Amino acid sequence: MKNTVAIVGAGRVGRELGRQLAARGWKVGVVATRSPATARAAVRAIGRGRARGRLTAEVFQSDLILITTPDDAIASAARRLAALARHSLAGKVVLHASGALASDALAPLRRRGAAAGSMHPLQAFAHGYRPQLARACIAIEGDPAARRLAARLAREMGAIPVEIKPGAKAAYHVAGSFASPQLLAVVAAGARMLERAAGFRRRDAVRALVTLARQTLENYERRGLPAAWTGPAARGDRATIRRHFQELRRWPREYRDAYAALLKLQLRVLG
Repeated sequence: MKNTVAIVGAGRVGRELGRQLAARGWKVGVVATRSPATARAAVRAIGRGRARGRLTAEVFQSDLILITTPDDAIASAARRLAALARHSLAGKVVLHASGALASDALAPLRRRGAAAGSMHPLQAFAHGYRPQLARACIAIEGDPAARRLAARLAREMGAIPVEIKPGAKAAYHVAGSFASPQLLAVVAAGARMLERAAGFRRRDAVRALVTLARQTLENYERRGLPAAWTGPAARGDRATIRRHFQELRRWPREYRDAYAALLKLQLRVLG
């Protein structure tokens, strides 16, 4: 297959994947977004491509069509693309980059002959931050040709392709939520407590707890369970846990509820 890619929707994920592929010799064709201005901005960020402020049949000039729109726009984009196709899409591969949706969101394009799949980098695409995809997991699923190409793309970017079971995208996405936004909420809540109750400066509170979290995660990666598990629940220290609950009465109810739920989760998963 020739290394030609069209990108539909070019926010943070689309731009980064476009940059990564362009750096590895892929020819970037159409970059289509909702407006000419955002399309031009995406092309500047990627460094290559032809900006288009709407979907056009030009995307089919590329062998790979990468849909990186928000999740709720993927099915609509697939329907609109299928309506633009005047011929069979046999030989084309269409991949979307959603972590929560499976390749069946691309059913209209599959019916037109395209191989449909999904590839989702298990990485945080935060605003203003360029993630390093090297060694990151990229979950792939879909039709055989789509899986093969997605695995190839992952390896070219230095990432690790992992095929996931059909119907497992929701569980996969929930697992990622535990490790990223949920983890951030827990650490940020702790930092707020250090700042407001213990007199830490915000920068010092964040640094202290991020360092602690990093050490814990490194221990888990290197030594596994139960070696990495520390704290009063691991020691069976009920007196300290009671003091924790007493302190949490001074904080919003969500703090106490989260602590109680996470304590139960510790005992279920780690104990």
